[in-house]
Amino acid sequence: MNKIITIQQAVDKIEDGMTLMIGGFMVCGSPTAIIQALVEKGVKNLTVICNDTGFPDRGIGLLIANHQVKKIVVSHIGTNPLTIDQMNKGELEVEFSPQGTLAERVRAGGAGLGGILTPTGLGTQVQEGKQIITSQGRQYLLETPLRADVALIKGSVADESGNLVYKGTTQNFNPLMATAADLVIAEVDHLVETGRLVPESINTPNIFVDYLVERQ
Repeated sequence: MNKIITIQQAVDKIEDGMTLMIGGFMVCGSPTAIIQALVEKGVKNLTVICNDTGFPDRGIGLLIANHQVKKIVVSHIGTNPLTIDQMNKGELEVEFSPQGTLAERVRAGGAGLGGILTPTGLGTQVQEGKQIITSQGRQYLLETPLRADVALIKGSVADESGNLVYKGTTQNFNPLMATAADLVIAEVDHLVETGRLVPESINTPNIFVDYLVERQ
């Protein structure tokens, strides 16, 4: 199977109302070319699972600025005043999840687990509406797993079969999200022939990656 597609072919697979996972942290490690193409397509009513909403003019923030997102599941929004404004106006539903909890919820979704137990958030607004479970004399919140229709992730280098390597902090959320969506599209900086990557350098095996888009 040829996994290499164009950006246009990638965004054609994303429809109104879908749930997307988008990798990265403060734009670093985010698939910015695909995000820009989504803005141009105008797909709307998206639910986005991400660490943050970037900035008004970069990364996921472009989707927010264009009012394409109806709900976000996120650890913080402080770097994007547009997200805060839309939340306060009731135009955007925001589900806050502590960063480590968010990562573990994604991991649980990818591993087929029923959720995770964490003490983080007990006694705060994070606790509202959640089940409290006592284990070995301690209380924990039951945090449910997260999955998506499509994960949009960013790799530094990929081979043609879909094995991915992430450089530095671009790993943030990308390896986890690659396991937790029905369809995984990876935007990559460089493509090499299959067999060129040192096996122990591979961060995400090709079995998790459906399509590759080489950034131009």
